[in-house]
Amino acid sequence: MRFRLVHHDLIDSTSERAFAALQAGAARHGDVHVARGQSAGRGRRGRSWYSAQGEGLYMSLVLLPPPPPTSPAALTLAAALGLLDGLRALGLRDAILKWPNDLTVGGAKLAGCLVESRGLDPLQPHYVLGIGANVTQRGFPAGLTAERAVTSLALCGLAATVGDVLAAILDALPARLAQARDDDQRLTEDFQTASGLRGASVAVEAGAHRHVGTVHELGFERGLVLTGPDGELQSVALEHIASLEIRGE
Repeated sequence: MRFRLVHHDLIDSTSERAFAALQAGAARHGDVHVARGQSAGRGRRGRSWYSAQGEGLYMSLVLLPPPPPTSPAALTLAAALGLLDGLRALGLRDAILKWPNDLTVGGAKLAGCLVESRGLDPLQPHYVLGIGANVTQRGFPAGLTAERAVTSLALCGLAATVGDVLAAILDALPARLAQARDDDQRLTEDFQTASGLRGASVAVEAGAHRHVGTVHELGFERGLVLTGPDGELQSVALEHIASLEIRGE
């Protein structure tokens, strides 16, 4: 996979710049939009992403895979695993994935990813994979830390630069994206290991329903399959999952 870096200074968000390039017909498969800072970075379900200038990695990758379209859920899991692989290559330890797209250390959020598509044409699919990672921050706004625990590579004891993180993630992503296309069983198995989901007791919110049970299977056809308290299997489509918590954590 060949990457083409597109550098920005302070912008709204790298994903918005990627979508603008797609709309203008100027985007290529493998374009990587990277910004020094963002004023409107975002995460899953409309949450904002704190983007301190020069202290974190803010990037979006344009994906123009050939038909048939790659499952967005598969891309999300692949992106999360690629993010984890890249940071582990830099020496990060004790990191785990939290469903479906957050990377945490000791319960504190360090990085996340978001896969989006707009006006998807089944014959010409396109996706934008946004990634944010806290790199050199030594402190965070009080409003953010009151909302959730956060950390950075620097606070984890790693002296990596933003450039180091970008290079490591781009080195790790292609193999995981290939898994999303060619080996989704291995992808879901690796994700279960990295997230601690295999055999875990979980509570899942999906639409108006709450499901409680033990993880029996994770796949893109049957979704998340749980063994309920009565011993019966229940399936939840991955795209319907609003939240998933491992019980007892």
